[in-house]
Amino acid sequence: MVLPVVKYGHPALRQKGARIPQVTDETRQFVADMFETMRHAHGVGLAAQQVGRALQLAVIDVRGVTDRPSQLWIDGHPASVDAFMPLVLINPTVTPVGARVRGPEGCLSFPEIYGDVERQGEVEVTAWNERGEEYRFKAGGLLARAVQHEIDHLNGILFIDRMDSATRADVRPDVEALLAETKARMAKK
Repeated sequence: MVLPVVKYGHPALRQKGARIPQVTDETRQFVADMFETMRHAHGVGLAAQQVGRALQLAVIDVRGVTDRPSQLWIDGHPASVDAFMPLVLINPTVTPVGARVRGPEGCLSFPEIYGDVERQGEVEVTAWNERGEEYRFKAGGLLARAVQHEIDHLNGILFIDRMDSATRADVRPDVEALLAETKARMAKK
């Protein structure tokens, strides 16, 4: 089922997600709905907060993105990113490694708003999959950026919070217009 994606100004986007104590059939259905929602919106990642639920759960699928390559290592060995997708991150933790890299980002909760954000070029991740099994990997490139973006969402942090002051100033008019639109929409409910 395609879920409504909340936009900037919705309070769920600023909520830290609760840990998921165990993966249930309801959790797996929610994961399936999140993937359907993400694909419907043509995104590469989606956090539970973006569909109005403050949980430590995000989904990612970077397959098909050719202009911004991704790297993946499992147990220290290079692995196929496409074979590892789609990715479910439940209760994830991330350890930054490598140099910081500046690159473009967008967000499904900020339609048509883009800006450069500086993030770690590589990250090590530990999370549960949709079966409640713990797994670990190291990511680089777009996959590392997507992981960090989604894990920020799980902690109530938005990509505009990570922009430098000049980039934030560039997008401010669009962000303020989106905020006003969201607040007006929520006031009607």
